[in-house]
Amino acid sequence: MTDLYDTTILSPVGALRLVASDTGLVAILWENDDPARVRLGPATERADHPVLAETARQLRAYFAGELSVFDLPLDARGTDFQKSVWAELSRIPFGQTRSYADLARTIGRPLAVRAVGAANGRNPISIVVPCHRVIGSNGALTGFAGGLEAKQTLLALERQSMAVREGKDDAFPLTA
Repeated sequence: MTDLYDTTILSPVGALRLVASDTGLVAILWENDDPARVRLGPATERADHPVLAETARQLRAYFAGELSVFDLPLDARGTDFQKSVWAELSRIPFGQTRSYADLARTIGRPLAVRAVGAANGRNPISIVVPCHRVIGSNGALTGFAGGLEAKQTLLALERQSMAVREGKDDAFPLTA
């Protein structure tokens, strides 16, 4: 018997594997995710698991431009440092970005930019814990487990959604 359950949903950024425990959402993994990036034990397919069903519902609303803040129980598994970085990621407002250096300063470790980048790269709960909102200090899109095209799509979706909410007609996707 396992304590992990999973299901796969289709999204505008490809198939996403959702993984949950009875405590909360453990991971959102990309279609071609490196299995070493987020190490999980075996999971039982169970689309009707309450956490997975609610995650799927909220992700559909997010991709439809109807949701900007997720409200899900999380069960992120990592070191204390990683969890501190992931907590800070969750504070980046919808439609905004921060640099790795910004995050390092915010968690009180201004010299730990590379460690922050590594923790960001191991974020198991992509999209909900918005690691896609982290960019290089020069404004460039940088590494992302889902690929830079997916990162660009997520940022453009948020930018367009914000423009629609603000009643602007000039919502253009971000360019690489």
